[in-house]
Amino acid sequence: MLTLEKILMEHTLITRKEGQTLALASFLATFAYSSLVITLKGPLGSGKTTFVKGFAKGLNITERVISPTFNILKCYFYEPLSLYHIDAYRLEDEFIELGLEEYIEGDGVTLIEWPDYIKELIHTNHLSIEIEVLTPLSRQFTFKAYGEQANYLITKLQGFKNV
Repeated sequence: MLTLEKILMEHTLITRKEGQTLALASFLATFAYSSLVITLKGPLGSGKTTFVKGFAKGLNITERVISPTFNILKCYFYEPLSLYHIDAYRLEDEFIELGLEEYIEGDGVTLIEWPDYIKELIHTNHLSIEIEVLTPLSRQFTFKAYGEQANYLITKLQGFKNV
């Protein structure tokens, strides 16, 4: 389903410690909307799950957020928005029909780690986040908007103040 169309807007931010990464993700979550899809790309240990933890905090999810690497999907059912956290890393060797599209196309917010392994399930309107490790604590986040709704999020990110 994913066909990379033109990137409407791109924005880069650097965090210098884990707390800033959590704050960045929490800030972004305050602008989340139903059916939002965010993809997270980066090497192992780059902070993808840390970002999801911060995002969950921004959605006022109090449950402990853990990586769904072995489960592939972890759901956090909350109001007003549920969070669906997909880690497709274990699907690298083969695509398995798991019904993930029901969550990706659902009424919550879906964050997907290792999205290239399930790219056929990701619709074109999404926010892509590429994480680069700069130092053991510093990360560079490059946000790319594919679609008008994702573009809206990047305009909001420009108001984020690294503290």
